[in-house]
Amino acid sequence: MSKKQWSSYLGITAGCLIVALGLVLFLIPNKIAAGGVSGLSTVLYYSFGWPVGITMLALNIPLFLAGLKFLGIKFGIRTLYGTVVLSVLTDTLHFWLDALTSNALLASIYGGIIVGIGMGIVFRSGGSTGGTDLAALLFRHFLHITAGTGLLIVDAIVITLAGMVFNVEVALYALLALFLTSRAIDAVQEGGGFAKAALVISNNNELIAKKVIEHLGRGVTGISGRGLYTREKKEILLVVVTRSEVSRLKDLVADIDPQAFVIVSNVHEVLGEGFAKWRE
Repeated sequence: MSKKQWSSYLGITAGCLIVALGLVLFLIPNKIAAGGVSGLSTVLYYSFGWPVGITMLALNIPLFLAGLKFLGIKFGIRTLYGTVVLSVLTDTLHFWLDALTSNALLASIYGGIIVGIGMGIVFRSGGSTGGTDLAALLFRHFLHITAGTGLLIVDAIVITLAGMVFNVEVALYALLALFLTSRAIDAVQEGGGFAKAALVISNNNELIAKKVIEHLGRGVTGISGRGLYTREKKEILLVVVTRSEVSRLKDLVADIDPQAFVIVSNVHEVLGEGFAKWRE
Protein backbone atom coordinates (compact mmCIF):
# COMPACT_ATOMS: atom_id res chain seq x y z
CA MET A 1 0.00 0.00 0.00
CA SER A 2 1.07 3.58 -0.60
CA LYS A 3 1.86 6.08 2.14
CA LYS A 4 -1.49 7.79 1.51
CA GLN A 5 -3.37 4.49 1.95
CA TRP A 6 -1.51 3.70 5.18
CA SER A 7 -2.35 7.18 6.45
CA SER A 8 -5.99 6.65 5.54
CA TYR A 9 -6.27 3.35 7.42
CA LEU A 10 -4.42 4.82 10.40
CA GLY A 11 -6.93 7.69 10.48
CA ILE A 12 -9.89 5.28 10.26
CA THR A 13 -8.43 3.21 13.12
CA ALA A 14 -7.87 6.28 15.31
CA GLY A 15 -11.37 7.56 14.56
CA CYS A 16 -12.94 4.20 15.41
CA LEU A 17 -11.01 4.13 18.70
CA ILE A 18 -12.38 7.56 19.65
CA VAL A 19 -15.93 6.53 18.70
CA ALA A 20 -15.61 3.36 20.78
CA LEU A 21 -14.39 5.38 23.79
CA GLY A 22 -17.38 7.71 23.49
CA LEU A 23 -19.75 4.75 23.40
CA VAL A 24 -18.13 2.75 26.21
CA LEU A 25 -17.32 5.58 28.63
CA PHE A 26 -20.52 7.60 28.23
CA LEU A 27 -23.38 6.51 25.98
CA ILE A 28 -23.81 2.75 26.46
CA PRO A 29 -23.58 2.70 30.31
CA ASN A 30 -26.22 5.43 30.51
CA LYS A 31 -28.62 3.77 28.02
CA ILE A 32 -28.28 6.65 25.56
CA ALA A 33 -29.12 5.23 22.14
CA ALA A 34 -28.21 8.19 19.93
CA GLY A 35 -29.44 6.78 16.65
CA GLY A 36 -27.78 4.48 14.15
CA VAL A 37 -26.61 0.91 14.51
CA SER A 38 -24.76 1.67 17.76
CA GLY A 39 -27.97 3.05 19.27
CA LEU A 40 -30.00 0.04 18.17
CA SER A 41 -27.27 -2.24 19.54
CA THR A 42 -27.46 -0.41 22.87
CA VAL A 43 -31.22 -1.04 23.05
CA LEU A 44 -30.70 -4.74 22.23
CA TYR A 45 -27.91 -4.97 24.83
CA TYR A 46 -30.20 -3.84 27.63
CA SER A 47 -33.13 -5.86 26.29
CA PHE A 48 -31.39 -9.20 25.66
CA GLY A 49 -27.83 -8.84 27.00
CA TRP A 50 -26.22 -9.12 23.56
CA PRO A 51 -22.71 -7.56 23.40
CA VAL A 52 -22.86 -4.18 21.67
CA GLY A 53 -19.85 -4.71 19.40
CA ILE A 54 -20.93 -8.13 18.12
CA THR A 55 -24.48 -6.86 17.62
CA MET A 56 -23.20 -3.87 15.65
CA LEU A 57 -21.21 -6.20 13.41
CA ALA A 58 -24.16 -8.57 12.95
CA LEU A 59 -26.47 -5.69 11.99
CA ASN A 60 -23.89 -4.18 9.65
CA ILE A 61 -23.16 -7.34 7.65
CA PRO A 62 -26.52 -7.49 5.82
CA LEU A 63 -26.43 -3.71 5.31
CA PHE A 64 -22.92 -4.01 3.87
CA LEU A 65 -23.93 -6.83 1.52
CA ALA A 66 -27.02 -4.90 0.41
CA GLY A 67 -24.84 -1.85 -0.18
CA LEU A 68 -22.48 -3.85 -2.39
CA LYS A 69 -25.38 -5.28 -4.39
CA PHE A 70 -27.46 -2.15 -4.88
CA LEU A 71 -24.95 0.69 -4.47
CA GLY A 72 -21.81 -0.75 -6.02
CA ILE A 73 -18.27 -1.69 -5.03
CA LYS A 74 -17.40 1.83 -3.83
CA PHE A 75 -18.54 0.83 -0.33
CA GLY A 76 -15.90 -1.91 -0.29
CA ILE A 77 -12.89 -2.51 1.84
CA ARG A 78 -12.68 0.73 3.86
CA THR A 79 -16.28 0.46 5.01
CA LEU A 80 -15.78 -3.18 5.95
CA TYR A 81 -12.56 -2.30 7.78
CA GLY A 82 -14.17 0.54 9.74
CA THR A 83 -17.16 -1.61 10.64
CA VAL A 84 -15.06 -4.49 11.96
CA VAL A 85 -12.57 -2.28 13.83
CA LEU A 86 -15.29 -0.28 15.59
CA SER A 87 -17.14 -3.44 16.62
CA VAL A 88 -14.00 -5.13 17.98
CA LEU A 89 -12.81 -2.02 19.83
CA THR A 90 -16.24 -1.41 21.38
CA ASP A 91 -16.47 -4.87 22.94
CA THR A 92 -12.78 -4.89 23.94
CA LEU A 93 -12.96 -1.51 25.68
CA HIS A 94 -16.30 -2.39 27.26
CA PHE A 95 -14.55 -5.33 28.95
CA TRP A 96 -11.73 -3.16 30.35
CA LEU A 97 -13.23 0.27 31.01
CA ASP A 98 -15.98 1.58 33.29
CA ALA A 99 -18.26 4.55 32.74
CA LEU A 100 -16.85 7.94 33.70
CA THR A 101 -20.20 9.31 34.84
CA SER A 102 -23.70 8.16 35.72
CA ASN A 103 -25.15 11.60 34.98
CA ALA A 104 -27.20 11.24 31.79
CA LEU A 105 -26.81 14.90 30.81
CA LEU A 106 -23.01 14.82 31.10
CA ALA A 107 -22.92 11.47 29.30
CA SER A 108 -25.01 12.73 26.39
CA ILE A 109 -22.89 15.88 26.04
CA TYR A 110 -19.44 14.31 26.28
CA GLY A 111 -20.44 11.07 24.56
CA GLY A 112 -22.07 12.89 21.67
CA ILE A 113 -19.07 15.18 21.12
CA ILE A 114 -16.47 12.40 21.39
CA VAL A 115 -18.37 10.09 19.04
CA GLY A 116 -18.76 12.98 16.58
CA ILE A 117 -15.04 13.75 16.68
CA GLY A 118 -14.23 10.11 16.00
CA MET A 119 -16.74 9.86 13.15
CA GLY A 120 -15.39 13.07 11.65
CA ILE A 121 -11.86 11.64 11.65
CA VAL A 122 -13.11 8.44 9.99
CA PHE A 123 -14.90 10.45 7.28
CA ARG A 124 -11.90 12.73 6.70
CA SER A 125 -9.77 9.62 6.26
CA GLY A 126 -12.05 8.42 3.48
CA GLY A 127 -13.69 5.70 5.55
CA SER A 128 -17.04 4.79 7.03
CA THR A 129 -18.35 2.69 9.89
CA GLY A 130 -21.26 1.42 7.82
CA GLY A 131 -24.54 1.24 9.67
CA THR A 132 -26.51 4.46 9.46
CA ASP A 133 -24.62 5.68 6.38
CA LEU A 134 -25.47 2.57 4.38
CA ALA A 135 -29.03 2.40 5.68
CA ALA A 136 -29.63 6.02 4.65
CA LEU A 137 -28.23 5.42 1.16
CA LEU A 138 -30.38 2.30 0.78
CA PHE A 139 -33.42 4.38 1.76
CA ARG A 140 -32.44 6.85 -0.96
CA HIS A 141 -32.04 4.05 -3.49
CA PHE A 142 -35.41 2.41 -2.84
CA LEU A 143 -37.58 5.32 -1.65
CA HIS A 144 -35.97 8.06 -3.79
CA ILE A 145 -35.35 10.40 -0.88
CA THR A 146 -32.22 12.34 0.03
CA ALA A 147 -29.47 10.76 2.13
CA GLY A 148 -30.09 13.38 4.82
CA THR A 149 -33.75 12.43 5.03
CA GLY A 150 -32.72 8.78 5.14
CA LEU A 151 -30.42 9.48 8.09
CA LEU A 152 -33.22 11.33 9.87
CA ILE A 153 -35.61 8.39 9.36
CA VAL A 154 -33.14 5.80 10.66
CA ASP A 155 -32.17 7.84 13.71
CA ALA A 156 -35.79 8.72 14.48
CA ILE A 157 -36.75 5.03 14.44
CA VAL A 158 -33.89 4.08 16.79
CA ILE A 159 -34.54 6.93 19.25
CA THR A 160 -38.28 6.19 19.28
CA LEU A 161 -37.51 2.55 20.02
CA ALA A 162 -35.17 3.64 22.84
CA GLY A 163 -37.94 5.79 24.29
CA MET A 164 -40.32 2.81 24.24
CA VAL A 165 -37.81 0.40 25.81
CA PHE A 166 -36.35 2.82 28.39
CA ASN A 167 -38.28 6.07 28.89
CA VAL A 168 -38.96 9.39 27.20
CA GLU A 169 -36.30 11.21 29.21
CA VAL A 170 -33.58 8.86 27.93
CA ALA A 171 -34.82 9.45 24.38
CA LEU A 172 -34.50 13.21 24.89
CA TYR A 173 -30.91 12.76 26.06
CA ALA A 174 -30.31 10.65 22.96
CA LEU A 175 -31.57 13.51 20.77
CA LEU A 176 -29.12 15.87 22.48
CA ALA A 177 -26.24 13.44 21.93
CA LEU A 178 -27.23 12.99 18.28
CA PHE A 179 -27.28 16.76 17.71
CA LEU A 180 -23.85 17.21 19.31
CA THR A 181 -22.47 14.30 17.30
CA SER A 182 -23.57 15.89 14.03
CA ARG A 183 -22.07 19.24 15.01
CA ALA A 184 -18.77 17.64 16.01
CA ILE A 185 -18.61 15.72 12.72
CA ASP A 186 -19.10 18.97 10.79
CA ALA A 187 -16.42 20.74 12.86
CA VAL A 188 -13.84 18.01 12.21
CA GLN A 189 -14.65 17.65 8.52
CA GLU A 190 -14.85 21.36 7.77
CA GLY A 191 -12.05 22.58 10.04
CA GLY A 192 -14.14 24.19 12.77
CA GLY A 193 -14.56 27.65 11.21
CA PHE A 194 -11.11 28.98 12.13
CA ALA A 195 -10.81 31.54 9.32
CA LYS A 196 -12.75 34.54 8.00
CA ALA A 197 -13.35 35.70 4.45
CA ALA A 198 -13.82 39.42 3.81
CA LEU A 199 -15.29 41.11 0.72
CA VAL A 200 -14.28 44.77 0.46
CA ILE A 201 -15.91 47.29 -1.90
CA SER A 202 -14.16 50.64 -1.96
CA ASN A 203 -12.98 53.47 -4.21
CA ASN A 204 -9.47 52.94 -2.80
CA ASN A 205 -8.98 49.27 -3.63
CA GLU A 206 -5.38 49.61 -4.79
CA LEU A 207 -4.22 51.21 -1.55
CA ILE A 208 -6.24 48.80 0.60
CA ALA A 209 -4.79 45.80 -1.22
CA LYS A 210 -1.27 47.17 -0.83
CA LYS A 211 -1.70 47.71 2.92
CA VAL A 212 -3.22 44.24 3.43
CA ILE A 213 -0.26 42.63 1.69
CA GLU A 214 2.28 44.77 3.58
CA HIS A 215 0.78 44.75 7.09
CA LEU A 216 -1.13 41.44 7.24
CA GLY A 217 0.95 39.38 4.85
CA ARG A 218 -2.19 38.05 3.17
CA GLY A 219 -2.96 37.75 -0.51
CA VAL A 220 -5.73 39.81 -2.08
CA THR A 221 -7.86 38.84 -5.07
CA GLY A 222 -9.72 41.36 -7.22
CA ILE A 223 -13.12 40.27 -8.51
CA SER A 224 -14.95 42.24 -11.20
CA GLY A 225 -18.38 43.47 -10.15
CA ARG A 226 -21.10 45.90 -11.19
CA GLY A 227 -23.63 47.80 -9.12
CA LEU A 228 -27.07 47.05 -10.55
CA TYR A 229 -28.49 50.32 -9.18
CA THR A 230 -25.71 52.66 -10.28
CA ARG A 231 -24.64 50.49 -13.27
CA GLU A 232 -21.11 51.33 -12.19
CA LYS A 233 -18.36 48.74 -12.58
CA LYS A 234 -16.34 48.10 -9.42
CA GLU A 235 -13.61 45.76 -8.26
CA ILE A 236 -14.36 43.68 -5.19
CA LEU A 237 -11.46 42.62 -2.99
CA LEU A 238 -11.46 39.11 -1.51
CA VAL A 239 -9.23 38.58 1.54
CA VAL A 240 -9.01 35.47 3.75
CA VAL A 241 -7.60 36.00 7.26
CA THR A 242 -7.48 34.24 10.61
CA ARG A 243 -9.87 35.20 13.42
CA SER A 244 -7.17 37.19 15.21
CA GLU A 245 -6.56 39.28 12.07
CA VAL A 246 -10.16 40.39 11.51
CA SER A 247 -9.96 43.47 13.74
CA ARG A 248 -6.69 44.56 12.14
CA LEU A 249 -8.21 44.18 8.68
CA LYS A 250 -11.29 46.25 9.59
CA ASP A 251 -9.16 48.97 11.19
CA LEU A 252 -6.89 49.06 8.14
CA VAL A 253 -9.85 49.48 5.75
CA ALA A 254 -11.53 52.09 7.98
CA ASP A 255 -8.35 54.19 8.13
CA ILE A 256 -8.13 54.29 4.33
CA ASP A 257 -11.82 54.53 3.42
CA PRO A 258 -14.43 54.98 6.19
CA GLN A 259 -17.14 54.65 3.52
CA ALA A 260 -15.99 51.21 2.37
CA PHE A 261 -18.51 48.36 2.28
CA VAL A 262 -17.13 45.26 4.05
CA ILE A 263 -18.66 41.80 4.44
CA VAL A 264 -17.01 39.31 6.84
CA SER A 265 -18.12 35.67 6.92
CA ASN A 266 -16.98 32.36 8.40
CA VAL A 267 -14.79 30.01 6.37
CA HIS A 268 -14.84 26.40 7.53
CA GLU A 269 -11.65 25.27 5.84
CA VAL A 270 -8.81 27.00 3.99
CA LEU A 271 -6.13 25.03 2.17
CA GLY A 272 -3.06 26.62 0.64
CA GLU A 273 -0.30 29.07 1.34
CA GLY A 274 -0.50 30.69 4.76
CA PHE A 275 -3.11 28.24 6.01
CA ALA A 276 -3.45 24.43 6.21
CA LYS A 277 -1.41 22.32 3.84
CA TRP A 278 -2.99 19.92 1.37
CA ARG A 279 -2.90 16.35 2.67
CA GLU A 280 -0.67 14.09 0.60
